[in-house]
Amino acid sequence: MDKNRITLFLQFCVALLAVACLVPPRTASAQDPPRVIEISAKRFGFTPNQVTLKNGETVTLRLTSEDVTHGFFARPLKIDQEIEPGRTTELTVTPQAAGVYTVICHHFCGVNHGNMRMVITVTE
Repeated sequence: MDKNRITLFLQFCVALLAVACLVPPRTASAQDPPRVIEISAKRFGFTPNQVTLKNGETVTLRLTSEDVTHGFFARPLKIDQEIEPGRTTELTVTPQAAGVYTVICHHFCGVNHGNMRMVITVTE
């Protein structure tokens, strides 16, 4: 009788394992919308001025300008965008390498234009 219980228990375990193998694991997929990060540009800075992303994470940057046309440029991240006042600009970014990247305004916006920067940190 104990032998029958053990056999039945082992058959149940094998069946349960087989069913578990058929169910795909829950992971981030194309069905999950990317995280949205709101970034506002205003003479002479970006808000927030620091953003942290994960390597390989797809995010949508939602860019707005509070005053004049600004640039949003980070060559290593393949970002090159103009931000026009009164308009929301969205761009999708998927960083491919960990690091610290500086974003600059590459559209002249006034005397302190050269100081208009923000940092995107990409972690593993």
